[in-house]
Amino acid sequence: MSTPTPYLRLLTTTQFAFNTGFYAVLPYLATHLGTGLGMTGWLIGLVLGLRTFSQQGLFVIGGALTDRYGPRPVVLTGCALRIAGFGWLAFAGSTATVIGAVLLTGFAAALFSPAVESETAREAVRHEQRTGTPRAHVLARFSAAGQAGAFLGPLLGSLLLLLDGGFRAACLAGVLVFVAVLAGHARLMPHRAPVTRTAVRTTAAVRHVLTQRPFLLLCLAYSSYLVAYNQLYLSLPAEVQRTTGSQAALGWFFALSSLLVVLAQLPLTRWSAHRLAPRTALVTGLGTVAAGFAAVPLTPAGPAGLLPPAALVVLLTLGQMLLVPAARGLVPDLVDDRHLGLATGALSSVSGLAVLGGSAATGALLDAPAPVRWSVLAAVPLAGAALALTLPVGTAGKEGRGSGVGVGVETSPTRSGGRTP
Repeated sequence: MSTPTPYLRLLTTTQFAFNTGFYAVLPYLATHLGTGLGMTGWLIGLVLGLRTFSQQGLFVIGGALTDRYGPRPVVLTGCALRIAGFGWLAFAGSTATVIGAVLLTGFAAALFSPAVESETAREAVRHEQRTGTPRAHVLARFSAAGQAGAFLGPLLGSLLLLLDGGFRAACLAGVLVFVAVLAGHARLMPHRAPVTRTAVRTTAAVRHVLTQRPFLLLCLAYSSYLVAYNQLYLSLPAEVQRTTGSQAALGWFFALSSLLVVLAQLPLTRWSAHRLAPRTALVTGLGTVAAGFAAVPLTPAGPAGLLPPAALVVLLTLGQMLLVPAARGLVPDLVDDRHLGLATGALSSVSGLAVLGGSAATGALLDAPAPVRWSVLAAVPLAGAALALTLPVGTAGKEGRGSGVGVGVETSPTRSGGRTP
């Protein structure tokens, strides 16, 4: 595999640092809202849904701004807003102020993440064209770096909680991380020109992207994954609390998920790149996520009752590792390059709307009987897998033909053509 360019290394390091600060706080938010502020289950679900919507749901804004102004100003603004949001969240003491703080932190990521992800996807395609290295390898490395940050972040948060620093200390630690990210990018991120400034009006670009039927199908299938993934912050804490009587092990489950990605993402991507077509990787990943939810009531309780939530975390993470690089790598093939930032944002925005609609409902399910709750949750990614099956194979590449990445490219040689893994 060829060496990534310095710019790709910068983008990958960015993802690691951003996730470190983010996950030092997020896993403990639901507990803080419930035990610290006394919110009810449905209200906690609503707040978490608003946070996800303000992030994922508004990605389309960050993507459009990236296309219009280039990634650097959007990334720097996102970092500054995340610093302000976490600082506010550290001292928020009422429902209104908490909602304001989580909306600000979410919107910060809505600016930052589409800029970084679209640049990574664009650079991955260019790297593929120059070297023949499948783009999914680059995207998998990017994902693994993000998960390394997601591994370190909860441990940092757990350490602060063990030292009696509390939720406020975790928020302030996140602030320090984002200050470092802002300073690093102000110094190192190049002044990259935007793809287009005024050639295409934003409304026309949105209309173009949202009228691409295969892209919309991809968005809906990806939405089912994000709704399921959001249960790591809602249903998983409740399950850990139910089975062990506390949430002390929660940080370790997040660490387990992240460690799996750090260790297995690249080998799994190398394997799937040459054996699974894009649609197959997407469907298989969603099916694996569904199996994780179905396994919870079926798994015998292990030591201290931790085996069922462990099964959920492992299967959900394996499914994520299969489907995320495939879904993200499909985007450049389904839309015009001029709209790549917008499309990257739209992929997450549609998912954010789905999470907003589903979070209060899944929060209400916390009091439902376990077989009902976990069956409903398993049905969500299964529905996404059914949608993914309707994606035209020829849109992203033909079975047995493509870039060897789980993402087809019309100009790529066949998988038997001997691409370097």
